[in-house]
Amino acid sequence: MKKIVLLITILAFASVSCQQIDRKDKKKDPVDYVNNRIGNISILLVPTFPVTHLPNSMLRMIPAHTEFVTDRMQGLPLNVPSHRQGDLLYLMPYCGELTELTPNMNYRYDHEQSTPYHYSVYLDDHGILTRFAPAARSAIFSLTYENEGPRYVMLRTVGNGELFAEGNTMHGYEIYHGTKHYFYLEFDQEPIETGNKNKENLKASYVRFADNINEVRIRYGISYISHEQARNNLENEIAEFDIDALASAARTKWNETLGKIEVEGATEDQKTVFYTSLYRAHERMINISEDGKYYNGFDGKVHDDGGVPFWTDDWIWDNYLALHPLQIILNPKAEEEKLASYIRMYENSEEKWMPTFPCVFGDAHCMNGNHAAVMFADALSKGIQFDVEKAFEGMKNTVLNETMIPWRRAPKTELDDFYHEHGWFPGLHPGEKEPVAIVSDFEQRNSVAVTQAASYDDWSIAQLAKSLGKEDDYTFFLNRAYNYRNLFNKETGFFHPKDKNGAFIEPFDYIFSGGIGARAYYDENNAWTYIWDVRHNISDLINLFGGNQPFIQKLDQLFVEDLKLPKWQYYAVHPDATGNVGQFVMGNEPSFHIPYLYNYAGQPWKTQKRIRMLLESWFRNDLMGIPGDEDGGGMTAFVVFSQLGFYPVTPGIPVYTIGSPVFTKSTINLDNGNKFTVEAKNTSWSNKYIQSATFNGEPRNHSWFTHDELIKGGTLVLEMGDRPNKEWGVDSPPPSAKDMQQ
Repeated sequence: MKKIVLLITILAFASVSCQQIDRKDKKKDPVDYVNNRIGNISILLVPTFPVTHLPNSMLRMIPAHTEFVTDRMQGLPLNVPSHRQGDLLYLMPYCGELTELTPNMNYRYDHEQSTPYHYSVYLDDHGILTRFAPAARSAIFSLTYENEGPRYVMLRTVGNGELFAEGNTMHGYEIYHGTKHYFYLEFDQEPIETGNKNKENLKASYVRFADNINEVRIRYGISYISHEQARNNLENEIAEFDIDALASAARTKWNETLGKIEVEGATEDQKTVFYTSLYRAHERMINISEDGKYYNGFDGKVHDDGGVPFWTDDWIWDNYLALHPLQIILNPKAEEEKLASYIRMYENSEEKWMPTFPCVFGDAHCMNGNHAAVMFADALSKGIQFDVEKAFEGMKNTVLNETMIPWRRAPKTELDDFYHEHGWFPGLHPGEKEPVAIVSDFEQRNSVAVTQAASYDDWSIAQLAKSLGKEDDYTFFLNRAYNYRNLFNKETGFFHPKDKNGAFIEPFDYIFSGGIGARAYYDENNAWTYIWDVRHNISDLINLFGGNQPFIQKLDQLFVEDLKLPKWQYYAVHPDATGNVGQFVMGNEPSFHIPYLYNYAGQPWKTQKRIRMLLESWFRNDLMGIPGDEDGGGMTAFVVFSQLGFYPVTPGIPVYTIGSPVFTKSTINLDNGNKFTVEAKNTSWSNKYIQSATFNGEPRNHSWFTHDELIKGGTLVLEMGDRPNKEWGVDSPPPSAKDMQQ
């Protein structure tokens, strides 16, 4: 009997699993290149997760592993509501005696296979093959029982909630950060027994099926509105219990999404890294509109969406750099909806402030700065439609009235008043007691990072004001956009913290001062990283150094500057600063643009050399192939751009600066029907240097192109070679803020 069941299982599974096999005799589809296990073992901090979901969908499933190198899991969550922040409502199959069934089971597992569109795992203590396939707000599980014995399915909350079982259905909710996450679930079999296994604050309900039933299929819907709406979501998306059909539909959707970019040439591993990165760039934001309504965590109410879907789950400090610019290219309509959602969050918030880390439950409010301003400015510069007046109104009120203290959503304090008057966020001397109560003992002031972030945000707000004809506001914010100058130490070539009296804090170590992650003065990275955090005005930064040559010398030194300590000691101080090349940090967002800065200072060939080395060293097709926290697309969007051969160094300026493509040909299929193609003739591991370039047949001797050129479509042809052409792209650097004012 057991062998027959196993054979049936294998045959049923074949229609999906065969698609996961790398067969040399069949052309791969884009989704076949996705390896969602890349980076599942982290170098030091949080790894990537093997997420099964539709692109930017409300429902995401990740097996509840503690670590991805063990053979233990806690269960299979019905949803992961926010990237990396937890899961809820564990589905827990079980075969055995009821007395041994507990909400705290820890499964051994084997034969785990995960793709974007289908997941399967064998729970070997219980002999249960479990499969999963997703829709946008609903999904199907299939459980095949191979062992003899009572068949159970238990559902439990991870935290507080309520569960109800009736016939072949279950419904209820779990409270996630104060927000109710509803579900409605149906079995394709009638249970013969129902009951509860509650333990402490965990709610657990189970159903038992007849011992002769070998497969149980489960379909369910989720909602942030009600369990009735969860049922509607299920019925709108899934008519049957056909898991293979659902997996096939999800596969098709992923191929449509990933197929917007076609690549040729390069190695199979490079293609795998590329399409995996593109897959990860579609985990967030998520669309949580349900039948024209949405729950807004900023006021705890359900609203009509008016035909414009509501999006959330965004960590703007991480994602404004590359993820939002990538989505502007690939999904401009969705980006308009995301911007409208930010404005709704601002309007529906009690304080009337823009969020920094919007989640389903409201603003998580992490890191420093409020780079929603940059997101709006970038969209404005690239023709994305949104209510500019409301965006400006919201950003102005936020930066003038909310505190700049990191990780705090609170009214401004005396530190903010000091900044508004003097133009820098004051730092404390080592050992000086913090007088402002709301400053975090761990995160501290980030005084230099806060000043630099605010400067970029203010420049971005100035662009909104300019478009609206608000000349006084434009001048006000533009002047504040130069506040970073107040902290530049010309003697050392670093941005150096000042105290409230305007004196540089001394003595000072640019590698180790500031505590864990240098957070007293910088953020997650030391002073070497923040030399370059003036991404809106790079030409002015070069001038602060005294010109191209001293700028280049400092930039060269960054990549060879010693850690000064053994790695185990260094990372005890700077755990976020992984992926080091000298003091350059590939594993953290503030560094992404740095290798491209050679283009601004007359040595583009060094950008070409450096980008290739970084891609080859740190982004690989293996379990440790990500150098730091990937942050739900923040880092992998950098990879997508860099492998294509260009990068948006300054969101807010509609320009892409050219690196070194890994593909002989890549084509972006734009929503307007146009195609943008990059041909890198003879590109290879050794042929990474640009010899010459043409755009639509015309010679091009500068290392950048505009967003308008990309959107209109065309072909950028790069002749590649194994030795640098040190004259190409030298005389016309990409534009900076100063150039935009002219």
